[in-house]
Order: sequence, then structure tokens, then C-alpha cells
Amino acid sequence: MQWFGKGSGNIEDRRGMSGGKALGGGIGIIVVVLGLLFGRDLTGLVSQLPVANQQEVALGSPTDERGKFVDGVLESTNQVWEQQFKAMNNTYEKPVLVLFDNMVQSACGNASAAVGPFYCPGDRKVYIDLTFYQELKDRFGASGDFAEAYVIAHEVGHHVQNLLGITEKMDRYRSQLSEKEYNKLSVKLELQADFFAGVWAHDAQNLKDFKLEEGDIEEALNAANAIGDDKLQKQAQGEVVPDAFTHGTSAQRMHWFKKGFETGDIKQGDTFDTEL
Repeated sequence: MQWFGKGSGNIEDRRGMSGGKALGGGIGIIVVVLGLLFGRDLTGLVSQLPVANQQEVALGSPTDERGKFVDGVLESTNQVWEQQFKAMNNTYEKPVLVLFDNMVQSACGNASAAVGPFYCPGDRKVYIDLTFYQELKDRFGASGDFAEAYVIAHEVGHHVQNLLGITEKMDRYRSQLSEKEYNKLSVKLELQADFFAGVWAHDAQNLKDFKLEEGDIEEALNAANAIGDDKLQKQAQGEVVPDAFTHGTSAQRMHWFKKGFETGDIKQGDTFDTEL
């Protein structure tokens, strides 16, 4: 993938100031595994963890290679979704992306790197500790720059859902549905974010200074396959428990990303109208 040299300027770089003890990759796996074993998303537990107070950080563009890569991917998502929202006679609000080490404060609570990349609707920011990419490669066998870009595009997909009012609808359902029923909706929310990531990949091909190369889409599909609920459950406990799914199966995640990439049509991404 040939990526943007130009950055978004919308990066909040908190690396080196996150505070707290390092909670390495193994802890991240433990959180995921426990959630799968008990049929619950336990990542919310990390909101109870202490984290040092963090000062305000000015928005800008990182100067290191890893930071510049993330910044360039974010800028490509900005350009794609600005065009998509314009076509809907709407205005796209660009998200901030926060780079952090180990632990971070967000409007959704305190979080450790153990939860992996996440989007917080409360402050409309994407959060990522870049060590996640090493875990994605080493533990899940999903490597490559486009696999890394897909992760960012997926989280930005949640931002798109927030701007479209989909996230707010999900919040209302949380108190109305049983945990099992809500989990099914949660899966559909995640699959739609995968679809939106595919739409980004489709449209990004037409952007200046952004070029897909042979094997890029396969990298994204490999990442989607590696982090499917069924595959993670099989690895963790030797069996698959569909009622405990939170993100969708490997096949579902690959299907919706591929559909978004092949169509580029946001109207075809209504995962909520699809029987899983």
C-alpha cells in the first residue's frame, strides 16, 4: 500500500505520558478470552483501573514513521467520508485519533492497552496503542500495512455510525433487551464497521497519493479472519458459543468488509436487516 505522506493534523499524541504500569499483550488476550468464556464483553472492567492524570495535548502530526503512517491512514478516511457525507447532503466531523502507551483516559473511562484499539462515542476519538500491531502479527498471524490500516478504518467506521445516529439507537436498546439479544445487535454493529472499512478501501483507491498494491485486500481479509469470534473461542476454549459472540465470525467479518470494498455503496451496509 502506498499511503499518504500528508497527515490529518488530527493526532493527539500521548505516548510517553500515559502513566500506569505496562499491561502487555498477554493481558489483552486474557481480557478477550474471559469475555468469550463467560459470554460477556469484559473490557469495560478496565475503566476501573487507575491511570495518571494526563495533560491536554495539542493536535498535530507525529514525526516518527509509525505515527506518520497512522496519521496518513486517518487522513485518507477523512477524505473518503467527507465525500460520502457530502453525497448524503451532510457534513462529516473529523475524529481525533489518540496515540497512547499502556493506559489512557477517555470520556468512556480509563482504559489499558489490553482492550486493543477502540472508539469512544463520548469524545468522538479513536484510541490506539501501536503495540497492538505487534500482537496482531505475532499472536494472530495478521501482518502487513494494509491489515494495520484496516484496524483504523474499522474504528473510524464506529465514528461514522456515531455521526449517523446508529450508536445512539444501540444505547437505547441496551436497557430494553436481554444480554443475549443485545449481543446479537452488538455483532451487527461491529460487522457494519467492517463494511464501512471496506467502503473506505474502495473509495481510497481514487485518492491522490494512495494506491492499493497486490495483496493489500488479502491482508485486510486475513486480519478480519484472524479476529473472528468463532476462531478466538475455538483457540481459547476448544468450542464455539454463538450466543457469546460480540464481533461476528471470521466468515461474517470477511464477508462484510469484502462487500463494502466491492460495492463502495453505503446503502448496502444495513447489517441490522440481515439474519446472522
